[in-house]
Amino acid sequence: MTGVTTRAARRRMRRFDNPWTNPKLFCGAGLLLAIVALGLLGRLLWDLDLVFTGSAPLKLPPIGFENLRGQPGVPAHPIGTDGSGRDMLALIAIGAPNTLFVGFLASLIGMGAGIVLGFTAGFVGGRTDDTIRVLSDVMITIPPLLILVVFQSAFGDVSLTIMALLIAGFAWQSPTRLIRAQVLSMKQSGYVMMARLSGAPTHHIMFREMLPNLVPYLFGSFIANVTTSIVTAVGLEVLGLGPQRIPTLGRTIYDAISAGALIQNLWWWWGIPTVLLAVMFIGLLLVNLGLDEISNPRLRRLGR
Repeated sequence: MTGVTTRAARRRMRRFDNPWTNPKLFCGAGLLLAIVALGLLGRLLWDLDLVFTGSAPLKLPPIGFENLRGQPGVPAHPIGTDGSGRDMLALIAIGAPNTLFVGFLASLIGMGAGIVLGFTAGFVGGRTDDTIRVLSDVMITIPPLLILVVFQSAFGDVSLTIMALLIAGFAWQSPTRLIRAQVLSMKQSGYVMMARLSGAPTHHIMFREMLPNLVPYLFGSFIANVTTSIVTAVGLEVLGLGPQRIPTLGRTIYDAISAGALIQNLWWWWGIPTVLLAVMFIGLLLVNLGLDEISNPRLRRLGR
């Protein structure tokens, strides 16, 4: 009996010691994949032409509810329509993936720049390090939303890609500082010194020897940047800036506020996008917590 108990305990420990079975990571990834699946399945199974103005009756509530005029929800528009006659399901199926796209693209570009600048500053050192460090310190003190409001006002209607590029201009400072600090602590380690003595080129040492050891930290920083980029994008859209004709969650909330959805009790117009944003942020938070536990064995031990 004791042997069976010991074997069961060992199996549980092996499952726990495998960091990639982290429940927070998988729950968070599942929530984000569900939002992506909503966009993919919506394009296959739903009529996305209903996203155009006047393509559906006005202000229909979701199924099971009634609006102020006593109209019930209908199966043709299961989560209702907005004040412009657009189907909410079509809006969400297009808008939610678009919001994620802006966050991921801005973070990807910012992380790419941060990796290059952080490694260059930490490994090369000297005046290069001083220049990059001062530049990142100066940029991190500038409020990005204020600058982006000015830029977006000047550019007017922009595409999702242009919006992501503008946000990425303020998404590289934190990764640069994080990677620089890690590289400074790693470049005196034994395997880096051996690679130097063996005559390995600088780019090989930085990106083949040191970079793999930073992967968990980079993923964590990437997810944090995605969250910040989405918050920035939604903030701009709620102010009426950003893409004007492309559905996003922030744009849908802006349209609802502008049309007086709160006063007219059209809660589904602004409530459903808000709930989806909350699900998105919870998913990103869980992924970030899971990656923290993977990269920090002490956190894994605390979670036993």
